[in-house]
Amino acid sequence: MGMLKIGYVRLRDAAAQDDTTALKAAGCQVVRAEEPGLGGGAGGGGHVLNSILDFIGPGDQLVVTRLDRLAPTGRGLLDALDSLQARGATLQVLEPELSSQGAAGRTLRAVLQAVADLEPAGPNGRRRRPAAPAQEIFALQRAGVGPVEIARRLGVSRMTVWRKLKAVEGARA
Repeated sequence: MGMLKIGYVRLRDAAAQDDTTALKAAGCQVVRAEEPGLGGGAGGGGHVLNSILDFIGPGDQLVVTRLDRLAPTGRGLLDALDSLQARGATLQVLEPELSSQGAAGRTLRAVLQAVADLEPAGPNGRRRRPAAPAQEIFALQRAGVGPVEIARRLGVSRMTVWRKLKAVEGARA
């Protein structure tokens, strides 16, 4: 089966219908819409975005009309981008034309990281700690340290460790 293009729309306003039309015109085989008020998911999205991020596979592409349609914050955008990368999928933005692939993708990630770093602390007053560099995670794994202990030592979530390890396994396969 070839690449699957999945469109994502957050139904907030009248532009949602225009977004759906634009996504179908861009070749999306599937377009999923998030109902208002269902926030709290990865990247600031909701249940529909989470299900897309759980389902999307290697080589597939998530398509949105604009970056702010994916998530309302730089941190949310970065989290969604990380989830896509961990699954071997990519992001395509229609306006302006952006992609998470290649050199443009590295630039997009750097810009989103800079924006996320400038955002104020969350409601609990804590800033999210930057993810541990993959090299540290792999060095500890090679030394025989388990994922839970790696997360504890580096002060990151277990999910971060699992994502980094899985991304490398996927690249080797």
